[in-house]
Amino acid sequence: MHELFTIGHSNHSVEKLIELLHKYSITAVCDVRSHPYSKHNPQFNREPIQRELKGQKITYVFLGNELGPRSDDSTCYKDGKVQYHLLAKTEPFKQGLERIRKGMQSYRLALMCAEKDPIMCHRTILVCRHIRSEEVEIKHILEDGSVESNNDSEKRLMRLLKIPQLQLFDSTEELIQRAYDIQSEKIAYVEPVNNHSELKESLENT
Repeated sequence: MHELFTIGHSNHSVEKLIELLHKYSITAVCDVRSHPYSKHNPQFNREPIQRELKGQKITYVFLGNELGPRSDDSTCYKDGKVQYHLLAKTEPFKQGLERIRKGMQSYRLALMCAEKDPIMCHRTILVCRHIRSEEVEIKHILEDGSVESNNDSEKRLMRLLKIPQLQLFDSTEELIQRAYDIQSEKIAYVEPVNNHSELKESLENT
C-alpha cells in the first residue's frame, strides 16, 4: 500500500504550505498546475516555490504538461471546454500517472495545485480518479491542516451533487463515477472566447 497526498496552495504563505508539507512528512511535491504562475499568489510561481522547497529538502517536480487541467491537444476540447475523459486517454497523461506511481515507491508525494478544496480541483476529479486503487491510499491535505481521505472526498462530492442513494441496478462504484463525470463538466477549463473561435476554425480546417 502506497500513500499519495494532495494539497492546494490557496492563498497560504509559503511558510504555511511548507509547515503543512512537513506535518505529513512530504518529501516531494508534484506540481500539476498547467500554468504554474499566479498574479494573486506570486509566492507560488514555479521558480520561487521550487527554490523554497529545495531549501527545505523537498523535491519539486513540474508535471503540469502531463497532468495539468489544460491541454495543447485540440482533440481534448469540445466547444472550447476540456473533456477530462479525452485528456485522460492521451499519452502524456498516462506517462504522468506512471511517473507518480514510480515516485511513490521512493518518496512521500503530494500533488500540488491552487484550489483549496480537493473536490473542486482537477487534482482529484481528473488525476486521483485515474490513480485511485486498492494499492494507493489517497489523502487530501485541507486548508486547516487536517486530512480527508479520498473515500470521504468522494462521499462529500456525492452529497454536494445530490447523487441519489444506491438504487436497484446501480453499484456504489457506478454512482461514484457518475459524480466524477458531473463534476468534471462543472470544473473543466474553458478556452477564452477568442481562443475558442480560433480552435473551432482550426478544427474545421483540418
